[in-house]
Amino acid sequence: MNHARKRGSGAAAQITPQGKQAGAEAFRTEALPGPGKPIAAENGSNQGTHAAPGADGRPGEPVVDGRSGMRPSLGLPQIVALYLGSVIGSDILLIPGLAAEQAGPASILAWLAMSILVVPMAVTMGWLAARHPGPGGVSHFVRLAYGAPYGNLTGWFFLLSVPLGGPVLAVTGARYLAVLLHWNAEQVYLTAAVIVLLPLLLNVYGLHLAGRLQTVVVAVILGVLVLSVTAAVPHVDTARLTPFMPHGPLSVVQAAGLMFWCFIGWEAVTHLSGEFVDPRRNAVRGILWSAGIVALVYLAVAFTTVATGSYGGENSAASLSLMVQRSLGAAGGWAVVVAALFICLAAHNAYSSAASRTAYALAQEGAAPKWLGALHPRYGTPVGGLLFIAAGSMAALLLLYSEAVSLAELIALPNAAFIATYIGGCMAGVRLLRDGRWGRRCAGLSLAAVLALYPFLGWPALFPAGAAAILFLRQVRRRNANQV
Repeated sequence: MNHARKRGSGAAAQITPQGKQAGAEAFRTEALPGPGKPIAAENGSNQGTHAAPGADGRPGEPVVDGRSGMRPSLGLPQIVALYLGSVIGSDILLIPGLAAEQAGPASILAWLAMSILVVPMAVTMGWLAARHPGPGGVSHFVRLAYGAPYGNLTGWFFLLSVPLGGPVLAVTGARYLAVLLHWNAEQVYLTAAVIVLLPLLLNVYGLHLAGRLQTVVVAVILGVLVLSVTAAVPHVDTARLTPFMPHGPLSVVQAAGLMFWCFIGWEAVTHLSGEFVDPRRNAVRGILWSAGIVALVYLAVAFTTVATGSYGGENSAASLSLMVQRSLGAAGGWAVVVAALFICLAAHNAYSSAASRTAYALAQEGAAPKWLGALHPRYGTPVGGLLFIAAGSMAALLLLYSEAVSLAELIALPNAAFIATYIGGCMAGVRLLRDGRWGRRCAGLSLAAVLALYPFLGWPALFPAGAAAILFLRQVRRRNANQV
């Protein structure tokens, strides 16, 4: 859902399909373990068991925390495609030009640095998915590390974000098309509804079909980006690489901060790890392949943007489109539109697949209504979660269409909850990966990075932080009451 993840032009470029506040009454915590109490020792396996709460709040029958009841169907190619679809967002159409305007040719150094720095975060998520596969994703990791209340809170952050981020993605993609076809608002929002609903419908038939679609979609995205870079090569002039750092070293750091949103999304696919074929082998391999491809694509686009001079002033926000149209004319404009549509479709497919599995996991834990955990009787897919996403997304589209809320307003809370989800995942990694030196280091480095970013989110940062603080105080009071 970058993000949203993900992305659009202008304000929408920094979106990541993630969360809004879940009320305290939305899930039960009365009979669940307190913070710091792992639900089960892993003992080197990729599964643990704990007692799920019954209808009366007392512990019920043991539930396996690990592989879900859904059939494994995602091989390495589909895993790589899902990772790429959740990470590569439409800000690849926007950020290279803005970063080049901010830091000049030295922005290429920022792209290289971010490509390296993101590896620990990506690998942390890959290791967690390999060792603890399950439909809950990050919420599952937090649950194992710190107890069910915090895992459930993390799950709700992620689940409630996708019905907000998905519509922003869809509207962004539809508006790219509207520019060329001169559509009115009704046509834009009808197209956005199709972009929202198509991945949800395909997910009803299972991840095997959705994964195949994702592979095709990502192949088209990469094809368009490679075509764009290749077509721009004749216009490359190395003289444009000087002066290399016209705005000083600080501008490179600022550009790197702008690029952060281009490199996140690794957490989304962890929610599907219960359906990986051989997750211990393929989760980390999928991460490494994806991180390498993302780095190559971003560096290639960034270099050609700078070396062709396709930035500066109004051109910065449409640098890729300008670069392509110089070589391919009007056909280049259509190529960028196709890329934008497919990028938005791929991101929404990855995030809606993940969020529907989160809904299933929360329902299995007793932390969400039972209907959210409903599976299709034939395909075994989480139709309860998919229906929830569909209903929430349609409501969000109606709010956007009626102008009751703007894209910028819709972005704020999902962004904050998204970073909070990452903080929870990295904290879980510090505890769950502590038996391995590199796992602990990667998780710790990733945690430091997201904690440093969090204060810069502004007032929306208060929402997930406040919810977590209230839950923590509630757990402390309950523990103290039990000791009396």
